[in-house]
Amino acid sequence: MLVRNERRPPARGPLMVDIAGLRPTAAECAMLRQPAVGGVILFARNCADAGQVRALCAELHALRTTPLLVGIDQEGGRVQRLRAGVTRFPPMATLGRLADRDGLESARVAAEDWGLLLGTELRDLGVDLDFTPCVDLDRGISAVIGDRAIHRDPVWVGAIAAALWKGMARTGLQGVAKHFPGHGAVAADSHLDLPLDDRPFSAIQEDLQPFAALIAAGIPAIMPAHCLYPRVDGEHPAGFSPRWLQDVLRKEMGFTGVVVSDDLSMAGAHGAGDMAARVDAALTAGADLLLVCNDPEGAETAIAHVQSRDALPTGDRLERLAGNAATTALSAADRVRCVQQIGELRALAPGCTD
Repeated sequence: MLVRNERRPPARGPLMVDIAGLRPTAAECAMLRQPAVGGVILFARNCADAGQVRALCAELHALRTTPLLVGIDQEGGRVQRLRAGVTRFPPMATLGRLADRDGLESARVAAEDWGLLLGTELRDLGVDLDFTPCVDLDRGISAVIGDRAIHRDPVWVGAIAAALWKGMARTGLQGVAKHFPGHGAVAADSHLDLPLDDRPFSAIQEDLQPFAALIAAGIPAIMPAHCLYPRVDGEHPAGFSPRWLQDVLRKEMGFTGVVVSDDLSMAGAHGAGDMAARVDAALTAGADLLLVCNDPEGAETAIAHVQSRDALPTGDRLERLAGNAATTALSAADRVRCVQQIGELRALAPGCTD
């Protein structure tokens, strides 16, 4: 009997990096073809308008036999990288304000429409995953989270975020819940410092509830915070912590999807050592996809270090983040409804400007 030897396409590497402009340079194309790289994250500097982003995604996908994953932070409000040619979404806090005004079910309906419209627009452009929803609780403490948080009530946050993810999932856009186990109880900004959350594990249970709701809803990826929780793990911030990622997230909460590190160039990650040490710490803790952003030298170091290891760390989990073909086409009438819904939400966002 003749057995055909079928070669699998190359696996995606564990690093997600960025580029400087509206198109990759020749040097950046060479970087993105390195085996250690699995994806590209887009920032505002990469996004002139919807048409340009569509062309950029096509160019990035064409660089590799197994296409790179293309991700973006398109939460809404002040965290929306692409603004021209797509819907301007308000801060996610407007969904919580709608729940306060009209009840949880109204907010869930609006959230699913939000996810449908967001997913339809980004998948049409070729984006594979969006680093949303943010499910940190609004405790009135963290300015960097602020109105990115949906609400203070963990049950409401979980229900609303799960509805938003349901809409996204119908379009094939992948989502990333963040920032596990919760960034809302610390004042420091992990972009600039290492925040310390000194609460006991019992108090943090409330912050874990929205993540549990999204795990139950099938969210494919979760991003840990660059925060230290010394009464749970006094040595490692969550993104470098086997206690948080393997014991709590995997074993206790049953998450089987992709763990995406927050940016390893952020100040909150520097305590792990130089870039090579940060890469090792994140992989050892259980992260699958590592972000290295706004640091070209750091990206080069991370790529070289990953490729110097005995074996390239890759995993089948990353395949789950490849954007899927839309399973639900958004009709013209549905699009009008969704756009109207977002317009009504914008009225709940004081100071929300185009």
